[in-house]
Amino acid sequence: MHAITISEPGGPEALAWAEVPDPVPGEGEVLVEVVASAVNRADIMQRQGFYDPPPGSSPYPGLECSGRIAALGPGVSGWSVGDEVCALLAGGGYAEKVAVPAGQLLPVPEGVGLKEAAALPEVVCTVWSNVFMVAHLRPGETLLVHGGSSGIGTMAIQLAKAVGAKVAVTAGTKEKLERCAELGADILINYREEDFVAEVEDATGGAGADVILDNMGAKYLDRNVQALAVNGRLAIIGMQGGRKGELNIGALLAKRAAVSATSLRARPLEEKAAIVAAVREHVWPLLAGGHVRPIVDRELPMSDAPGAHRVVEESGHVGKVLLVTS
Repeated sequence: MHAITISEPGGPEALAWAEVPDPVPGEGEVLVEVVASAVNRADIMQRQGFYDPPPGSSPYPGLECSGRIAALGPGVSGWSVGDEVCALLAGGGYAEKVAVPAGQLLPVPEGVGLKEAAALPEVVCTVWSNVFMVAHLRPGETLLVHGGSSGIGTMAIQLAKAVGAKVAVTAGTKEKLERCAELGADILINYREEDFVAEVEDATGGAGADVILDNMGAKYLDRNVQALAVNGRLAIIGMQGGRKGELNIGALLAKRAAVSATSLRARPLEEKAAIVAAVREHVWPLLAGGHVRPIVDRELPMSDAPGAHRVVEESGHVGKVLLVTS
């Protein structure tokens, strides 16, 4: 088969479409013929040499895919060869085939195309596990999403609105904010021109955000705590703004607030399976009912992974950029 390989860390040109050995499904795994994968920031970090795959995982980038089951490994039940699926991966999505633990498979949702289903697993599992399973967003509460036009952001807006929450978003252009509004965002904040702490405070009558989903890390840490409501919950899922920041414990105590930080890729298989099962139970009916949908900006050939990485790094897109095998 062919896969995108990384000969050495570097820019997009480090990605090469090369012939590699076929994966073999092990105990509890299935082999998926990949139709599409999607580009995530973690793939870019891996290409740059900052985010190695977990031990034993595929060395190729790609944290999600969609396709058809080509073979079942020992001990797998409940799935059949030919089933159309999408999958959460620890790596290997940028390839023609990938071996996947059966607990990380999802059926393609009703009403969603096979290719566009590749835009779902990583973002839905990230949003559901952080916003709902950890931060426990409830109807009537306010969610602040940084990077509202990203793949994570566009899904967070839709899921929060589906459960009856109010949504504030930050984005860097008027056009991106307009797209967020189309998805249901209530409070639109241009982070280049406005202070999100002041804007959230004004929009909530001084209450603040009950939950914040943050991809920036250190750069936003202090202001995120300022923007939290009493009993607020800050969920950190990225470090685009740095790794080390100063946390005002006094402010956190005064608000009886909580800070959580999670990653998805390196979690144990049983934790990933539990998240995937929760997503299938709670989110898949919303997709089937048309209340939530994957947002795909564009599709590029899998062999043009360098071009897809350039698109994502330029940050001009809204939603997900897909890589398709044919």
